[in-house]
Amino acid sequence: MNLYTGGMLLTTMEPRLFDLDFQLLTDSVLTLISVFVLFFALSYLLFNPVRAMLEKRQNKIADELSTAASAQEEAQKLQALYEQKLAGVDKEADEILRDARSRALASENQIVAEAKEEARRIVDRAHVEAELEKAKVADEMKQEMILVACAIAGKVVAANMNTEIQESLVDETLREMGESTWQS
Repeated sequence: MNLYTGGMLLTTMEPRLFDLDFQLLTDSVLTLISVFVLFFALSYLLFNPVRAMLEKRQNKIADELSTAASAQEEAQKLQALYEQKLAGVDKEADEILRDARSRALASENQIVAEAKEEARRIVDRAHVEAELEKAKVADEMKQEMILVACAIAGKVVAANMNTEIQESLVDETLREMGESTWQS
């Protein structure tokens, strides 16, 4: 209803549903537009940098995890390599000990062989010296026999100057001493 009073138009208010008027609707629409503009502005200014920061952090964490995984894998490889080297060291130590034992055994055998050779040379030298001593004793015995024979011959000659007896005594003495005594 409209009332006209002296140039003014008065409108009477009619009861409205939810008390919606034009001003409220425009304010609501402007508020919604402002909220969307603010949302997009904040999204551009705040959310996108935060998303970028979170994405960088996520990438950094993923890189650190992959680096840690590769480092762990490398550590496992090194551990396996060190265990293999330790097993190799044990084998090498056994081989060195075995080689040292074989060299010691060879050295022992060489020392024993040299000692046996030296003992053989000593025994041979002792045999040679015994033979020389035996020959020396035999020569001394021959000298003694010659002296005894000369003494006997001197006594016989003195007692009896018979040439037949002298010849028989010389022959007998020579037979007793043997012909090999005079030939050596």
